[in-house]
Amino acid sequence: MPGLESFKHWKPEAQQRALELLKERERSNWRPFYCPVRACDGNPHDKWAFPHARADQRPPKWSAEWLVWLLSGGRGSGKTRTGAEVTHRVTKFTGRLILIAPTGPDLRETMVEGESGLLATAPPNNRPLWEPSKKKLTWPNGAIGQGFSAEEPDRLRGPQSGFVWGDEPGHWPLVEEVWDNMLFGLRLGRNPKVVATTTPKPTKWMKKLLTDPMTVTHRVSTYANLDNLADTYKRTVLDRYEGTRLGKQELYGELLEDVEGALWTWDMFQWIDEAPPLQRIVVAVDPAGTVNKKSDETGIIVVGIGFDKNLYVLADSTDKYSPERWGSMANSQYEEFSADAIVPEKNYGQDMVRYVLENAGYSGAHIIPVESRRGKAIRAEPVVALYEKKRVFHVGKRGDLSALEDELTTWVPGEGDSPNRLDALVHGVTELAKRVMPANIADPNKLLRDRHLRAV
Repeated sequence: MPGLESFKHWKPEAQQRALELLKERERSNWRPFYCPVRACDGNPHDKWAFPHARADQRPPKWSAEWLVWLLSGGRGSGKTRTGAEVTHRVTKFTGRLILIAPTGPDLRETMVEGESGLLATAPPNNRPLWEPSKKKLTWPNGAIGQGFSAEEPDRLRGPQSGFVWGDEPGHWPLVEEVWDNMLFGLRLGRNPKVVATTTPKPTKWMKKLLTDPMTVTHRVSTYANLDNLADTYKRTVLDRYEGTRLGKQELYGELLEDVEGALWTWDMFQWIDEAPPLQRIVVAVDPAGTVNKKSDETGIIVVGIGFDKNLYVLADSTDKYSPERWGSMANSQYEEFSADAIVPEKNYGQDMVRYVLENAGYSGAHIIPVESRRGKAIRAEPVVALYEKKRVFHVGKRGDLSALEDELTTWVPGEGDSPNRLDALVHGVTELAKRVMPANIADPNKLLRDRHLRAV
């Protein structure tokens, strides 16, 4: 055989490398991603008897006049896989690449070592050498990819590149500084490009990027990738978000538009995995006035204040309850979070509220009734101001408080009753943050006017 005879005359090191590649291919589960049909939906066909790239995962024509390809996608929609696959292809004609993740661990665990990351998606003959300590990838042809964390924008001041893959830029706290430094270094080659894979967030930066004529946007839905998602993911994540405003963002990759006149906006929310040590924790309750199918929900929100004077929203147990059930739930939350007090609204009578709590599995809780005589917009304003000052954090996984966030961002003063979650949140934050609250604003429309002026 000519091939075998030729192999015998190769240098020993070349023979060894060829044998290693053959063994790696035998062990590898790797499959190509892009089939010849550009309009393909990614389902198996012809010789492509396995799931592969959908049309929305194909980059625009590379020679066209665009700078940023934005994949605005829902959770689990295949954004990371797309970013990794395009990055491998770019190494064939670009020698210097930059990879930017929200944090250092995200770079390693998602972009590089993740199940859809660069190592897992690399063809056997084009697997890069990964040096974690240097945050550096080197492909067999010598192309180098340098990793960066979006937490350190100044580190992007020097490096040059001909391609950038930025993962989740919609959630980088310092996105404008990171983006500017990155663009200054994007100057190698004739046609440098940026691929940005992110779940969108309604920030000024994101809105500006979407309307930029040099941006090509592909909106990708989680549902387009259902066949590649675990059943547990479908049951938990899809059920959590479907039917909510936040679901439009987290499942469909849509940019949420703020409701005109609402006091809260989406860019006010900050999420952290765990709360720091807390000084005090309260269970705030806004009881419903009636018990029937058309009754309001009873708002039950758990809030804490840290030694840093910031507020932390820990849980939302709002639902339609009978008096006995909401009393039992409030007491249960008091015990679960080792709270310092239950803070119920007493508009239906202080004695009644205390009676319900003390006769529904009473936990011995300290009860601090509050009264809401002033207009709800006026009472909410100082709480909104704390959100604007980035003094309030939502704790847990994104989506745990989606119903609360939906209510906060859709309630417009003067248009219907305020939701019970909102009222309970206001009671809890007000009780904990009396000493750090901004002064009340006499005119409930002043807050909206001030925000409009700042935006202009």
